[in-house]
Amino acid sequence: MDKIWAPWRGEYIKNPLSFDSSKCIFCDFIKASTDKDSEHLVLHRNEFGFVMMNKYPYNNGHIMVIPNKHVDSFESMSQKEYAELSSLLKLAVKVLKHVYNPQGVNIGMNMGKAAGAGVDAHIHYHVVPRWNGDTNFMPILADTKIISEHIQETYKRLIEGFKEVVK
Repeated sequence: MDKIWAPWRGEYIKNPLSFDSSKCIFCDFIKASTDKDSEHLVLHRNEFGFVMMNKYPYNNGHIMVIPNKHVDSFESMSQKEYAELSSLLKLAVKVLKHVYNPQGVNIGMNMGKAAGAGVDAHIHYHVVPRWNGDTNFMPILADTKIISEHIQETYKRLIEGFKEVVK
């Protein structure tokens, strides 16, 4: 039997996600010093939003695009805020393509608990690079997803990618 080694996933197993509904983790990241960006896996910031890695990714390079404004729906955003968030999403996809050369990209957003949102009070896009054959039997038979790159290596590659693309 082959063994899969992914030590950072142990934190997820030991400490399942539970959020204090009176706090917003994304707002905490917005308020945090940029000196903490690498600790929080924040890759890029602008006036309207930021891009960060998903701490528990579905694939290598799984990132999120998050507005700075604490809103739970599109309707709560102005047209300018929505346009700026869309521009940030476009940049995030461009960087993923530059760094990872995926064969496809999934972009999605779960609005509301019923839709599956883990953080339902602050909208955010999930951007997941995809490759032909990146799915296999592990999730079906063993309820296990294989991530082939250490999360800190992914962070280094993506932070460099943002520097190269944003110039």
